[in-house]
Amino acid sequence: MLVHKKGLVKTVKFKDPKYVGDPLNAVKIFNEKEVDELMVLDIDATVEGRGPDFELIKKLAIECRMPFCYGGGVTTVEQAKTIISLGAEKVALSSSAIKDRRLLRDIGVAVGVQSVVVVIDVKKTGGLFGKTFEVFIKNGKEKVDVKLSKLIQDLNEIGVGEIVINSIDRDGTMEGYDLELVDSIRNQTDFPITVLGGAGTFSDIKSLIDRYRIIGAAAGSLFVFKGKYRAVLISYPNRSEKKSILNLS
Repeated sequence: MLVHKKGLVKTVKFKDPKYVGDPLNAVKIFNEKEVDELMVLDIDATVEGRGPDFELIKKLAIECRMPFCYGGGVTTVEQAKTIISLGAEKVALSSSAIKDRRLLRDIGVAVGVQSVVVVIDVKKTGGLFGKTFEVFIKNGKEKVDVKLSKLIQDLNEIGVGEIVINSIDRDGTMEGYDLELVDSIRNQTDFPITVLGGAGTFSDIKSLIDRYRIIGAAAGSLFVFKGKYRAVLISYPNRSEKKSILNLS
């Protein structure tokens, strides 16, 4: 769930946020759908230079019946501790974690490494020697001068609970996950990896899991849009559909 100006939105390639509803109402529906886990990202906080919306986090924690992770504007250990104390199971960091490895380590000590999620926004760019994957922060507006492989290596040394690889190119397109991106990092870490960006059907999720087996599949548009006209309809695979996706009898 992406939060922009207090509302739930969906973007396409990190642009043109479309309002799709109230975050708390969406959570209530996701509760009924028995969602496995919820990640809420405030996409305004870092860009606007402000901290997390603790009031929203508190309200979300009260409503959520599933584990939930919150990210957006976290720049201090105290903010991370407050987020966990309000009821979130995990804290997500992106810009601050990439720019300040010491902060990432300190937050891991304070709240437990298992509760720390690093979101890496990646875009495929062309260069003299072919295509390469570049790391961006601040909603894809600022490129970071660090190679994706080096960033993964640094995270391995520091220790995190989870790495979320988010494809800017596939965001909101519903054209399938960027498997080339996943291939490029899958064997570089033993930490849990979740893939985000591009899921348009349950078959996309199934293809990802069939290919990599132990991996997290995240989606946004898939769970809030219906049909070619992208009508807003919150959905989620039921138990039989989950079994099919996971190849369970």
